[in-house]
Formats: sequence, structure tokens, C-alpha cells
Amino acid sequence: MGRTKTKTKRKDTRRISTPDISAAASSRPSAAALFEKAQSLVEQCDYELAAKFLKRVIETDGSHTQAKELFGVVLLELGDLENAQELFHNLISSNSPPSVTASAHLHLAQLCENPREALDHYQKAVDTLYNSESSLFVTQGQSDDLQSRTTIAKALVAMTEIWLTDLCMEPEAEQNCESLLNLAIQADPENIEVLQSLASVRMSQQKPEDAKSLVEKSWSLWKELPAGKRHRSFSSLYLINPLGDPSTPVVPTRLSLTRLMLELSMYKEALTVLTGIIETDDQEVEAWYLEGWCFLLMSEDAKARGAEVEGLSWNELAQDARDCLDTCITLFGNQNHPDTAMLSHAHELVKQLQDMGVKSSNLDPGDDEEWEDVEGSEDEDTEMAA
Repeated sequence: MGRTKTKTKRKDTRRISTPDISAAASSRPSAAALFEKAQSLVEQCDYELAAKFLKRVIETDGSHTQAKELFGVVLLELGDLENAQELFHNLISSNSPPSVTASAHLHLAQLCENPREALDHYQKAVDTLYNSESSLFVTQGQSDDLQSRTTIAKALVAMTEIWLTDLCMEPEAEQNCESLLNLAIQADPENIEVLQSLASVRMSQQKPEDAKSLVEKSWSLWKELPAGKRHRSFSSLYLINPLGDPSTPVVPTRLSLTRLMLELSMYKEALTVLTGIIETDDQEVEAWYLEGWCFLLMSEDAKARGAEVEGLSWNELAQDARDCLDTCITLFGNQNHPDTAMLSHAHELVKQLQDMGVKSSNLDPGDDEEWEDVEGSEDEDTEMAA
């Protein structure tokens, strides 16, 4: 009887598959991709989700100063002013690129309650941009230089506005306004905001003809362009036109223009601008307020002259004024709009119309057609930002 052959355990030479760590890492979105997505979300006013993406960018690349700057803006939109201010101060003290440092100063200037401190931040922003662009007025054809000149002009206009309002009683106010606006014109000769600010100064100097010429020039630069779409944002640096021509001024700038037009009795022109704004955003409270005021002024003028305006009698113009103001007041309540002075004046104008015998048409702006907001990729975006 032979011996039983002992069975030996054969070594398994088959390879065990393991996760490819390098492949998994490469499949993760890059900091650049995350930042691009965050920018898109900011344009859509989805600030909470944008914040998640920006946090991931900063975690991935701690030196991404543009992400930090945009994160500061998002914090402002979310009402976290303290952390936003701290972030902007850190950007300034950490030797960030000049464009980011200048933007941080601009954001801080808008947050300052003290006008002198605001002026200091604006001046530092301007100085930073001037120092970084030695050829600023030589290479005017380059897009980067154009952006720098536009930013400088806007900062100088903001400084002018401080001297026109908070510091208007200071003896040097008028001279400073002239000096600042001359610098702004040198930086960006056809900047719409510069021209309108200069028009405001001319009005304060009792020079309506000069002001009118500036208003007409400002409007001529964009009136034939598409109206664009408003983007609500804390900072004017992030007020953009996702739709329409990028040269079209943002809504606040157009509203300022219509105020100047009303002061100069340019009623038809003001209505044209306001109609474009309302067609773009029919929830814009100030546009309805200014349109109502404009119709009332036109009604008073038509009644005084005993003539129609564009085929409308003073009664019809007054009714249009009442309808616009009623809409303004309704929207004001729905949105909890902060400008109580505007609301008070709207009520004064309504009282004036009531005394003229103009009754409400009982228009209900809430009957507007509801649009379904389709966000097909919201869940996917949330997962990506997590």
C-alpha cells in the first residue's frame, strides 16, 4: 500500500486589485474648476452654495487670493460683515497681487461709516492701481489696462460722491470734486459714471446747460445697446450684465441717470431709460417710483401748457403716475425695501394725485405670471461642493 501524497497549499499568484489612488485624485475637480463654478454661482446669486465651493478652493490652494477676495464678497452678501472685513484686511497685509489689494481696499471703503476712512481706502486703491500700471495711459488698447482705468475712475467717482454728500459742507469740497473728476476723466474719458458725476457737480454749481450736455453724452454711449440684466450684489465691482452688451451700465447707474434727467426736465428721455429697466426687472422699486414721479411732472407740465404730450392729456399722464406709484408702494412692502425716504416721497406724490382727483386703478402687481425656476443641476452642484 503506497503512502498517501501530502497535498501542498499552492500559493495564489493572482493579483488582488487595489484602488488606483492617483486616478481617484486626478478625478477630483481642480481649484481652477471649483473657482469657475463659484463665479457662476455668484452670478446666479446662489451665495450659500458659492461659499462652499470657495472654501474648497481655499482648502485646495491656500494661495488662491482671487478665491479669498470673492469669498469676502460672498460673506458680505450673506451678512457676515465682520469676517468679510477681517478677510479683506488679511489680503491687504499679506502682499496680495495689486489688483486683489486694490479690490480689498475698495470693499473696505464701502463698509466704512466714517467718510474720511472711506476716502483713505479709496485713495489707497487708486494708488495701488496707478503704481502697478506704469503704462496706464500709454497702452490704452489693452484690456487689462482698460479694466484698471475703469476701476480707478469708479473709485474716484466714489470719492467725489463722498465730497458731494457727507463732506459737502467742507470748504474744500467743490475743489476736491473738480480735481477728482479731472483725474477720473484722464483715466477713462468715456466712463458713464464719471460723466454723470460731473453732471451732478455742474447741477450743484447752477450750470444746467453744462449738466445737460454731459447727461446727453453719457446716454449716447449706450442707449442703442441691449438693456442687459441686473445682478443684485453688495459691491459695485460685482454688478454685471449677464445678458446684453457689457458696455450697458448697471441698473443703479441708469437710475442715477434718470434722476438727473428729471432735474433737467428731460422727461421723455427719462421714460425711455426707465422703460428699459422695468422690462428687464419689473420688481425694481426705484424704477417704478421714478417713472411715477416722471409721469406726474409731465402731467403738471401738460396741464400748465394746456397741451397733450405724445397724444396723452394731463389726466391720462396723472393716472399713469398713480398706477406706477401704487406699484412702487406695493413692491416696497413685499420686499421690505430699506429706502424709507423714497417710500415717504412716494406717499406724498400719491396724496398730491389724490388732491388732483386721480384715483387708484387697483392694479395688483402680484398677478404677474409665475415662472418656474428650473435648477436641474442643483443637487449635483451641492454634492460637488461638499
